[in-house]
Amino acid sequence: MSVTVDGDKSGLVPVRVRRILHGPRPEKVPTLVGTACTLIGLIDIAAGVFPRFRASRMHAVAEVLPGTLGPLSAALSLSAGVLLLLLAHGLKRHKRRAWRAAVVLLPLGAAAQFVWRHSVIGALLSLVLLTLLLRHRSEFAALPDPRSRWRALANFVVMGAGSIALGLVIVSAHPRRVVGDPSLTDRLEHVLYGLLGIEGPVAYTRGVDWTVGYSLGALGMLTALTTIYLAFRPEHPAARLTDHDETRLRTLLDQHGGRDSLGHFALRDDKGVVFSPSGKAAVCYRVVSGVMLASGDPIGDVEAWPGAIERFMDEAKAHSWTPAVMGCSETGGQVWTRETGLDALELGDEAIVDVADFSLSGRAMRNVRQMVKRIERNGYTTRVRRVRDLGDEELERVRRAAADWRGTDTERGFSMALGRIGTPGDGDAVIATAHKDDPDDPAHHASPYGDLKAIIHFVPWGPDGMSLELMRRDRSADPGMNELLIVTALQASPGLGIDRVSLNFAMFRSALARGEKIGAGPVLRVWRGLLVFLSRWFQIESLYKFNAKFQPRWEPRFVVYRNSRDLPRIGLAALRAEGFVSLSLPRPFTRSRPAPAPRPCTHLVHAPAEREVRAA
Repeated sequence: MSVTVDGDKSGLVPVRVRRILHGPRPEKVPTLVGTACTLIGLIDIAAGVFPRFRASRMHAVAEVLPGTLGPLSAALSLSAGVLLLLLAHGLKRHKRRAWRAAVVLLPLGAAAQFVWRHSVIGALLSLVLLTLLLRHRSEFAALPDPRSRWRALANFVVMGAGSIALGLVIVSAHPRRVVGDPSLTDRLEHVLYGLLGIEGPVAYTRGVDWTVGYSLGALGMLTALTTIYLAFRPEHPAARLTDHDETRLRTLLDQHGGRDSLGHFALRDDKGVVFSPSGKAAVCYRVVSGVMLASGDPIGDVEAWPGAIERFMDEAKAHSWTPAVMGCSETGGQVWTRETGLDALELGDEAIVDVADFSLSGRAMRNVRQMVKRIERNGYTTRVRRVRDLGDEELERVRRAAADWRGTDTERGFSMALGRIGTPGDGDAVIATAHKDDPDDPAHHASPYGDLKAIIHFVPWGPDGMSLELMRRDRSADPGMNELLIVTALQASPGLGIDRVSLNFAMFRSALARGEKIGAGPVLRVWRGLLVFLSRWFQIESLYKFNAKFQPRWEPRFVVYRNSRDLPRIGLAALRAEGFVSLSLPRPFTRSRPAPAPRPCTHLVHAPAEREVRAA
């Protein structure tokens, strides 16, 4: 479902104002240059790998060149081609550093084309592209992306595999010059030795061994140099929330925090923030895989939202990042699409329970009512308190339990997870805990958490609301702990001055709800079947059914994006931000360090632990 205002987004604001807000449409020159760079890189690689063409009129020049200049030119052409392929994506994204590297490589590639292949056309193509780069250099001004050292390992793996594959092509590209009939194992051994600069078992005639040797050595050196460069270059970390930014955000939340249930999650310290010129609004974001990913609505006064959105879009343009917003409300989606020309798509629904209307009576609540009574008969007790009312010792025990009971190795959560419990400033948060004191159970005495069996943590949603942040339970506890604590928290809400509670977010809820009804069309049934299949990994259907138990009202949430081509990138970035896809270093390569204060997070958005959902 796309959100538009007045039907025509292009006519919502004057053209001059729209240009001020998000700048002119990006020029096509960087895209064309990036494509041309890819083409020329392939030509340079082909020129370095395959035997030179003898039909060129410039072949006579080769008679006066030194004997080793030809093989060296082949290696240079091959290296320039590989590097140009690597730079093509950066050129398409307007990156300044990619432009500088391409300006250096293109003349070298042109010289190698002329000397090795004696190709005037190949050299002219490189020079024409160089001219375009110099003429449109103002288009390549994007700043670098956040980066970390793990990219060195990724580069070594990718470049190493590519060098071996390309090396096999180089070794096999001269069948008439090979001595004997070497096997695939011999060719692979020759490649591996050649990447290290050592002569392998395959022999050639007429000087081809020099060409192959220089080409393999160039690939090995290229892999080593790029890996060393990535490993030792200064890190450019992602934006982090400073103490000053947090203070300003808390002031805005105190004034306008009741507008959006996701507002308090803007205080995650792994998010950056941009403020409006007036300082009355802000947009929090995180950069993942070249996507500038915001979550929820802007913080602050609605009238100041356009100024914060303008700053967000300017920042995205300065770095050539792809702008996107995850989980904004309908009002937020309207403002985003109106001010930026972006589009919006319904992502799912947020479950909100009005405390005054909640009751365990009635047939619809029978299953929850029976589960809660059964657990209470088993000897469990519950307590609901503000975080500031917990003692230091009990709070530390809750933190350790929440970290140890996490259902996955990777902490999950971004859009609707705070990632911490009981830090200064979060005293208004609410914790519901379940306890069972069983002296006859041997595990009770060995547990470092005492009688603590389950935890639910809520963050403030304005002065009269709270939003679910995480659920944790001891694996030995009875199933149904989440239902028990949610019901207990809802029943205790009036005493805490809370009128509304935001529960889990259900992705594609409307499709699941409509697809299971009588009369649903074939397309809708197929879509629902796909969602049920994906629920094996992402708990889409489980979260919807878990939320529906408490008879909430559903508030739609949207994803805002620039065009449909960006949706796959945005989806991957969201999965990485939420912790479902991890590209961090493997455990053997991570440095052991003292464990920081536990930072428990949830699933994709407000997701309870997987095992608990299945058990429920």
